[in-house]
Amino acid sequence: MDLEKIEGLVKIIENSSLTEFTLKEGDFRITMSKLDHPPVVAAGVPAAPVPVLPAAEKAEAPAAEEDEKLFIVSPIVGTFYSAPAPDAPAFVKVGDQVKNGQTVCILEAMKLMNEIQSEFDCEIEAVLVSNEQKVEYGQPLFRVKKL
Repeated sequence: MDLEKIEGLVKIIENSSLTEFTLKEGDFRITMSKLDHPPVVAAGVPAAPVPVLPAAEKAEAPAAEEDEKLFIVSPIVGTFYSAPAPDAPAFVKVGDQVKNGQTVCILEAMKLMNEIQSEFDCEIEAVLVSNEQKVEYGQPLFRVKKL
């Protein structure tokens, strides 16, 4: 199946009331679905809210300090955008104090813009990815310190 046929199928699905479509031609099989809800990254697990993982422990670092360091990680595979528009300032930068629910970046996945929000009050210690960089599920985006 060529790219033009696939693009045509995508347009048909977008403009129809179908929510899922599967086509099989010989050994080739394609399944398309429309999502009216947040994307699912694993069976039954929604992409949002943003999971936060503790930093890897370092033997030489004090334990109390390590307990406060966390990462905001990518809940989906996509493209990282630090600002809402190319000419707009970044949502956050190093040293910013972020409130629970505040947007820290946008991840584009399948032409959908997903605002990623902090789940707690924190301070941005490091931005770990660059603008327009492709990111993986679970990849750390920001190193933060809980307030």
